[in-house]
Amino acid sequence: MTARFDASKFQRQMREAQRQANQEAQRRVNAYNREVARVERENKRKVDNYNREVARRNQKVVDKYNRQVDAVNAANRKADSHNRTVIASLNSQLRSASQGPRYTPAEQELADRVHEALIVQDEREYDAFLSYARIDGGDAGNLLREHLDELGVNVWFDEIAIIPGKSQALQMDKGLRKARCGIALLTPAYLTGRFWTERELGALLHKSTLIPVLHNVTFEQVAEYSGILPDLAGFETSRDPIPVIAQKIAAAILASDE
Repeated sequence: MTARFDASKFQRQMREAQRQANQEAQRRVNAYNREVARVERENKRKVDNYNREVARRNQKVVDKYNRQVDAVNAANRKADSHNRTVIASLNSQLRSASQGPRYTPAEQELADRVHEALIVQDEREYDAFLSYARIDGGDAGNLLREHLDELGVNVWFDEIAIIPGKSQALQMDKGLRKARCGIALLTPAYLTGRFWTERELGALLHKSTLIPVLHNVTFEQVAEYSGILPDLAGFETSRDPIPVIAQKIAAAILASDE
């Protein structure tokens, strides 16, 4: 007896075979996708590692270059600072040379003599003792004192230093001892006067630190007063105004502090 063909069963078998084929195909697709993803991750890891190594090496090169640039900049700043200091010093010297007082040969000899004497001298309270006659040298003496004070010269000046009620003679003697040098403002009254100016000049006369300033007198007139003063140079208000004479005296006195 011939078996009867079961179409329904056949269809079920076909559907099952198709389902299994689909499952196998999906499994293979999933496996392939997983492998692709794995390869992509591995490639990305390798690329990232390579990029990090390249970045590290590049940063190392950049850091080395930056250190070199910083060193060069630091050296340039140091050189620039040194150059500014040198230029400032040269400019100061040029200004001093151009603005400093100009001496006559005799005045230069006097300034050098005073300067050399003050170099080896001990420090004292006053830079200079100003001797003058009030009757005709008061205004000039006070003006000279003011300009010397502005230039940094500490001057013993009787109108300021003398204390009323105490011995004037003792105070003047003390002022003479406390001063590094003496400035004698020679005027007609100074040359013909007695006691104070004569006393002060007598204390200063034989010192190498005496600085004569002639005001309304000549060297010939001074020669009649003393046989020693003509051998000394001096500054003359007939040649230079008192502010210039103050500059010349200050340059000679204060130069010993440099």
